[in-house]
Amino acid sequence: MNARALLHGRLPEVPAEPAVRASAGDYALNPEIRAALPPDRVLRPAAVLVPIVEHVSGPTVLLTTRTDHLSHHAGQVSFPGGRVDEEDSGPVDTALRETEEEIGLHRSFVEVVGALDVYETGTGFSITPVVGLVRPGFALTLQADEVANVFEVPLDFFLEPANHQRESRVWRGSLRHYYVMPYDGHHIWGATAGMLVNLYEKLKDR
Repeated sequence: MNARALLHGRLPEVPAEPAVRASAGDYALNPEIRAALPPDRVLRPAAVLVPIVEHVSGPTVLLTTRTDHLSHHAGQVSFPGGRVDEEDSGPVDTALRETEEEIGLHRSFVEVVGALDVYETGTGFSITPVVGLVRPGFALTLQADEVANVFEVPLDFFLEPANHQRESRVWRGSLRHYYVMPYDGHHIWGATAGMLVNLYEKLKDR
């Protein structure tokens, strides 16, 4: 599979400004919970990088495992990224800066090719997922306070709908439905899995 050819013309451009509203997110499988939220709910803008590594053997998606002591999403599998800072020029700058800080992947290895739908989380973030093709040959240095591990998953795995499992749990008094994508001992779920389903939806007619 050639990731460059697969992604060409299928993703919208990254918005120039951080989004304060979302068109996708944790409530896609839980519309009744979204309907109960205050209409003036304020979301905190953030951005993540969806890094697709262009290996000769086939493209992979690079993911991180967060450390267990973080206040948000501790121990979960995630994309590198975080909150938008005032000095960031836009979501691309946020995603690339946070990626450099968290895992040491320098932006010179990343070619931004578009974005996924802005994703709203149950914890109140409006996340712009920035999709980037990553040239092999990089070296990573993990920020030990935030990132416990990095690993790669073949892109093909996420583009197979049979791997998009659904599970449920009670959270804050309500039954919540969410996607789960177990892979080689890694529990990929929640917002990360939801964004990967969105990537599949963008590419499913490839």
